[in-house]
Amino acid sequence: MARSCDIRIIPVALAGEVLPGDDLAEKLEAALKHQKVKLQSGDIVVLKHKIVSKAEGRLVRLDSIKVSPAAKAWSRRTGTDARVIELAISESKRVVRKKKGVLITETQHGFVCANSGVDVSNVDGGDHAVLLPEDPDRSAFRLHASIKKKFDVTVPVIITDSFGRPWREGLTEVAIGVAGLKPLVDHRGKRDSDGYVLQATAEAIADELACAAGLVCGKLNRTPFCIVRGFKYRRGRGSASELIRARKNDLFR
Repeated sequence: MARSCDIRIIPVALAGEVLPGDDLAEKLEAALKHQKVKLQSGDIVVLKHKIVSKAEGRLVRLDSIKVSPAAKAWSRRTGTDARVIELAISESKRVVRKKKGVLITETQHGFVCANSGVDVSNVDGGDHAVLLPEDPDRSAFRLHASIKKKFDVTVPVIITDSFGRPWREGLTEVAIGVAGLKPLVDHRGKRDSDGYVLQATAEAIADELACAAGLVCGKLNRTPFCIVRGFKYRRGRGSASELIRARKNDLFR
């Protein structure tokens, strides 16, 4: 697969808050018009999951949470918000690790992350928590279709979140929802520049694009959208679920 040597990442700022029921394609259209940027064939739209969750109404008032004794006990030991812990547990499929003040869970989607992706930052100052989209791949596909209808151009959509990583410090972006491109590129069977046949190289293109976009769509930048321009991706009906390693192939489960 040929790659362009000139890739641009264009931040797209939104003027106001995203509210439940908002049309994200309309928000994008207004923001691009304000910045005098035109969406082009070959572009990739990358957006933070938080605006997707807000638009889909995936918000929970923290004062409405009934906290279990287990969440209260963990909160007392760690100083964390018992309501967030309760939400994280209720949104999880299983608790992977609970140690040193950190709660790692597997979500219903199959993501392994802190607190099931439940977050209170960049919401409304702490009154609500935002949950992950119920089905991020479906959310990506809907926006992909809406953009095609509104802009008359077909572009892939990647929805991202920030995850920590085992054995590595710091957060990085990952793709949790994908539409319109293949999230993995399998190089196995191809020869490298020295003629060696690759045996185990599958590149997580969607995650790499998510990380690239994260450089301009930072947590404090108020730019939840960005456009990746110039990257030669592989079209297809991909999904972020393809990036989740099957249990039979996982050495740590």
